[in-house]
Amino acid sequence: MGLFLLTTLTMIAFAANSVLGRMAIGAAGEPLIDPASYSAVRLASGAAMLMLLAALTARREGGGISELRGSWASALALFVYAAAFSFAYVALETGLGALILFACVQATMIGWSLKEGDRPSLMEWLGLVTAFGAFVWLVSPGLAAPDPLAAATMAVSGIAWGIYSLRGRGSPNPLQATAHNFLRSTVFLLPLGLIIAATGLHLHVTTTGALLAVLSGAITSGLGYALWYRVLRQIGGTLGAIVQLTVPVIATFGGVVLLDEAWTLRLALSSVLILGGVAVAILARKQRS
Repeated sequence: MGLFLLTTLTMIAFAANSVLGRMAIGAAGEPLIDPASYSAVRLASGAAMLMLLAALTARREGGGISELRGSWASALALFVYAAAFSFAYVALETGLGALILFACVQATMIGWSLKEGDRPSLMEWLGLVTAFGAFVWLVSPGLAAPDPLAAATMAVSGIAWGIYSLRGRGSPNPLQATAHNFLRSTVFLLPLGLIIAATGLHLHVTTTGALLAVLSGAITSGLGYALWYRVLRQIGGTLGAIVQLTVPVIATFGGVVLLDEAWTLRLALSSVLILGGVAVAILARKQRS
């Protein structure tokens, strides 16, 4: 029961990132905060929370965190994920953004396995083709299609998070590595600021918007990732990949309840096909291995 509760809380935290982002950046009327500022506050507060957790964990285990873990490449992938995520939610609804994000995360990780010489079974190919076809249908032009630029930006975010996940596989201390990667990622806020200044984009920060960004960075990202590492050690990678498929559903429900967003037939059908196809591919891969 304890493991089920922790897993549920982690998935809610991941979904809450989408709800909070949409609430702060894509609010009706004037947004509560601009995407660049939201990214900056989220990464900085996430770094602070994760470094604190890493220090407390190291102290309890009798070690230290003086050694800088992680890497600049991983930090860059993390920064791209967070920045693209924020800019995409200017025009995407909550559940749709989460669906595109997690579909591209899984596609990136599965695509890397194919590149490394993995040969899927017939059932795996069936699941992958179903999921990919449904994704193409979801983002293809039409009355209910999402904003193409926003969808592409969220796809970039998902690919970046997939790369970050691939680079972090097998880390002996994922909490410390993620803490230091978050810390390193704040360095990339400087060139982002220079780009904002050069392009003349408007910066806008309200107290509520900043608080939502802190909540996303410190709580639903920082504490959420810490919980995830604890859960993942117990449930394994395959089940972990499958339970993450609940995140877009939870995010969509949050958008409907908290932000009065619509649940369209196109989104509902594509969600079932994308998430179902990925689940079939993951389960078939597990049986093959």
